[in-house]
Amino acid sequence: MKNHFDKKFYLVREDVLPEAMKKTLDAKEMIDRGKAESVWDAVQRVDLSRSAFYKYRDTVFPFHTVVKERIITLFFHLEDRSGTLSQLLGIVATSGCNVLTIHQTIPLQGRANVTLSLNVSEMTVEMDELLAKLRRLEFVDKVEVLGSGA
Repeated sequence: MKNHFDKKFYLVREDVLPEAMKKTLDAKEMIDRGKAESVWDAVQRVDLSRSAFYKYRDTVFPFHTVVKERIITLFFHLEDRSGTLSQLLGIVATSGCNVLTIHQTIPLQGRANVTLSLNVSEMTVEMDELLAKLRRLEFVDKVEVLGSGA
């Protein structure tokens, strides 16, 4: 029989997950944060059957729990303005990430591409929170997670 190391894993956007998987994630978070006294309490609060919870609980995980102790690579499409890279790196640093590599293209038509490889093992915020902060920067046109690895 195959163990979980023999399985393929995929990174999937939240908006395409089945409702039962989303509710399983919500229930797991409630249990982890002590906001539910039991599995029964958590599934009742999110309107999920216990059987669905047990079906998905060991197969669906928030992105930030998977990338701990890991390296991620982020791709940015930025406006070419003075100080943009500095501001971007400031947010990365205050989030507890360690920059391993930076690659920036020569700006063309007022835009540049930047790729950052980050060690996120000491990250102090959730990955989705970091991505949201980066996307809110007025000079950032696009942020994508290119990959993660050990």
